[in-house]
Parts: sequence; C-alpha cells; structure tokens
Amino acid sequence: MDVLRRALGWLSLLYGLIFLSFALLHAGIAAGPVREPVIVPAAIVETLCAAATFAGAYGVLAERAWAWDGLIYSHAAALGGVLLGILSLALGAGPSSTLLSWYHSAMAAVLAAGLAGSFYVSRVRGQPAPTSPGSAGSRRPRRGGPR
Repeated sequence: MDVLRRALGWLSLLYGLIFLSFALLHAGIAAGPVREPVIVPAAIVETLCAAATFAGAYGVLAERAWAWDGLIYSHAAALGGVLLGILSLALGAGPSSTLLSWYHSAMAAVLAAGLAGSFYVSRVRGQPAPTSPGSAGSRRPRRGGPR
C-alpha cells in the first residue's frame, strides 16, 4: 500500500502541474506554439483543481495522518472540475479544440483511476490482517455457557 500511496502522491503532483499549465493557457499565456482561447471560468476551475491536487500530494508525500482522505477528496474535486469542463464544452459554452478534448478525456480517465485506487486502499487498510487457519484468532467461539 505504501508504494501505491507514494505513486498516487507523485501523480497528484503531476496532475497539479498539468492543471496549472492549462490554467495559464486559458488565462491567455502561450506556452511556445501552444495557444488556447482565453476562457476565464476554465482558468479559475483549473487553478482550483491544481490547488486540490497539490494539497492531496502534500498530504501523501509529507506523510500526514489525513493523506488517504486527502487523496480521495482531491481526486474527487479535480474529477468534478474536469467533468464540468466536459459538460460545458458539450453544451457549446466555449470554444473547443482537439487539445482540449484530449486533455479532458485523459484527465478524467487518470483521475477516475486514482480515485478508484484511493477508495480501494482506504477500504483495504481498515480491515484486520488475515489469520492463518491454526492461529488463535481463527478459532470459533464455543457454544453454550461457561464450563
């Protein structure tokens, strides 16, 4: 679980950088030949998604007690932002491009996978370790009253 936790932490940091890059693109700052139309609401949502994923990454990489919950909440918040972007493009609320379609699809997929991994580990880590068949913890309680 520690390997998955660290991997999700570093991936969250990467997601935050990607969100921040697209927030800058939507604010009108070009990255070399890559340009996107200025969409202020998209820049705001992507900045919030970046902040959420950075917070989740910080919790994991700094080994905070709230790390797993932070990963779940940050992935869910960022996934919500991406789905909002997909919906707004589908409704024609802003200009679309091939890069934006690819970006939204890829981010939705990786965030959903990260959210699923976070839910899986948070579910597994709360269960007691399995016991072997001959150990004291695996015996059935006696029936009947005290002897």
